[in-house]
Amino acid sequence: MKIVIIGGTGLIGTKTGDRLRQQGHEVIAAAPSTGVNTVTGEGLSEALAGAEVVIDLANSPSFEDKASMDFFETSGHNLLAAGKAAGVKHHIALSVVGTERLQEVGYFRAKLVQEQLIKASGIPYTIVHSTQFMEFLGGIAQSGTVGDTVYLSPAYVQPIASDDVADVMAGVALARPINGMFEISGPERTRLNELVARYLQVSGDPRKVVADPEARYFGARLNDGSLVSDDNPRLGHITFEQWFATSARK
Repeated sequence: MKIVIIGGTGLIGTKTGDRLRQQGHEVIAAAPSTGVNTVTGEGLSEALAGAEVVIDLANSPSFEDKASMDFFETSGHNLLAAGKAAGVKHHIALSVVGTERLQEVGYFRAKLVQEQLIKASGIPYTIVHSTQFMEFLGGIAQSGTVGDTVYLSPAYVQPIASDDVADVMAGVALARPINGMFEISGPERTRLNELVARYLQVSGDPRKVVADPEARYFGARLNDGSLVSDDNPRLGHITFEQWFATSARK
C-alpha cells in the first residue's frame, strides 16, 4: 500500500515511516526538502498519485497567530483537494489534546480550523489528538525561563513519548477510518512544573522551577483540565524515566 506522510522528515514522520516500511508498505516522506510543499502545492499531486492513505503531520513553522492560520488553512485546502483528486481513501491528521479548550491562542484556533476542513472534505478520516511529546520538555522549560528561574503553571500534563505516538500513527494508517477523533496520552499524569523540574534535574540543568498559576503556556492560561484527556485516551507505555534513559541523551 502506498502511504504519503506529510511532514515525513520530522520527528513523528520519520519514526512512523520506518514502522510502515518495515511492514512492507511504500512510504513517501513528503516535505519541502523532498520537493513536496503543501502551502505552494509544489509536487503534491505527483506525491499523492496512487496513494491510499495520507498522514498529515506537518506543522506551522511559526507559532504566531496569523502565520499559523495561514499555514493550516492553505495547507489544509491544498492537501485535501489533492487527496480528493487522487482518490485517497483515508486522511489521517495528528492534532493536540485540548485544542478546543485553548482557543485564546491563535495556533490552537488554526488547528481547530484544520480539523474542521478535514471533517468537511468528504474524504474518510481519522484525527488523533495527542498530549505533549516528552521531546518538547526542553522547549517548554525555555518558554518559561526568566534569568535562572523557570516559571510554569502547576496544571496537570500527561506527556507521551514520540515512539508511542509513532506506534499509534502507524497502526491508524493500516486501520479503517473512523470518521472521528480519539485521544492518546502518556502513562503518567503529573503537574507541569514538577515534571519540568525533574527533567532539568536529571539533565544537570541548575535552573530553578517555580509554580506560577498565572504563567502562560505559549500564551494560554491553564487549568488542571487544559492539557490532559479524560476521554478514555489510549495510553502509551514509555514512562518519563524510560524515555530519558533511552531517548533524551541521543
